[in-house]
Amino acid sequence: MTDQLDTKTDWGVQATDKFVGLVDKVRDRTTGPLLKIVRAVVYGLIVLVAAIAALLLVLIAFIHLLDGYLPGEVWGVYLILGALFGLIGLVLWSKRTP
Repeated sequence: MTDQLDTKTDWGVQATDKFVGLVDKVRDRTTGPLLKIVRAVVYGLIVLVAAIAALLLVLIAFIHLLDGYLPGEVWGVYLILGALFGLIGLVLWSKRTP
């Protein structure tokens, strides 16, 4: 009697294991690549925001540094940086593809 019960229980365990394995395989093939893409997008956005913040902090520090070394008001620093960024923009604009 216990042999029949063990066989039925063993069959149930095997069927459950096969079903769980099938579900895991389907989930890995469908959501696995999607999760990798979403992680890459999220980490990329975090890096982008951090890079923009770092760039702004460097620009602020550069303005303060120039303001400390150049005589006069801060508008001179703004004039120099405006001319510099304008020249960079002109160079990049001339290299664009039509």
